Amino acid sequence: MKAPRVTLDQWRTLQAVVDHGGFAQAAEILHRSQSSVSYTVARMQEQLGVPLLRIDGRRAVLTEAGGVLLRRSRQLVKQASQLEDLAHHMEQGWEAEVRLVVDAAYPTARLVRALTAFMPQSRGCRVRLREEVLSGVEEVLLEGVADLAISGLIIPGFLGAELSTVEFVAVASPDHALHKLHRQVNFQDLEAQMQVVTRDSGRQQPRDVGWLGAEQRWTVGSLATAATFVSNGLGFAWLPRHMIERELREGQLKALPLDQGGSRSPLFYLYSNKDKPLGPATQILIELIKTFDAAPLDAAFAAPQSTN
Repeated sequence: MKAPRVTLDQWRTLQAVVDHGGFAQAAEILHRSQSSVSYTVARMQEQLGVPLLRIDGRRAVLTEAGGVLLRRSRQLVKQASQLEDLAHHMEQGWEAEVRLVVDAAYPTARLVRALTAFMPQSRGCRVRLREEVLSGVEEVLLEGVADLAISGLIIPGFLGAELSTVEFVAVASPDHALHKLHRQVNFQDLEAQMQVVTRDSGRQQPRDVGWLGAEQRWTVGSLATAATFVSNGLGFAWLPRHMIERELREGQLKALPLDQGGSRSPLFYLYSNKDKPLGPATQILIELIKTFDAAPLDAAFAAPQSTN
């Protein structure tokens, strides 16, 4: 890669000349001599081979090319400053990245609110979000490639903080054969129908959570695909209520009148990587996840004020 001919300091000097109206004013702001500022800008123009400023009376005015380059340079200088700030925060123990793995059944709206509140407090820390299903979350956490995990399973060897429950509802299309029975549906009725099951993304010990041993089973890769299949009359499934509220409201899906087990509400947990100390950014994100998990899903989309 070709090394840049112009330094960040030179771009900062040009910005000061333009922003403060001249070489003398820039020299005062930068605590440098006027001759040093003039030389820096002149050297820039020589290195770039493009005139950046022209003298109009007593003022230094940008040329057209200078205006274009200055606009681009502002973002460059800003990014360099953010990089230096991030290095400083990392020196103080602030993480560059938090890796979060979440079961796909957990309400995305809660995560959006927590991450929105996290952004102004993040100090440049990124969040790498990964979605898994059932034991896939556990495997990612055990492999040590996640700092935080949200799962509806109890993971042996980890102490999870309790979050809210997620309600799963047994549903089918209104035209499905199970609804045409016009009575309560029992286990034997379900066994004779096709069940749509979402594939466990774990590789080691995938689980058939929710499968009732129906004669026919279609396995799909996501909850969204399962909802689409069932809405179109292809079998029945237990799906998170928060994901299918619109379909239930508009009549594309209808809860099955089961004599028992028509809904289940597993408790979700927030786990942290026990082999890695929790940095300040991770701790802030943990508190925000807990805060917005406890709020109603239809609460106003408002982030709490930073306490920093």
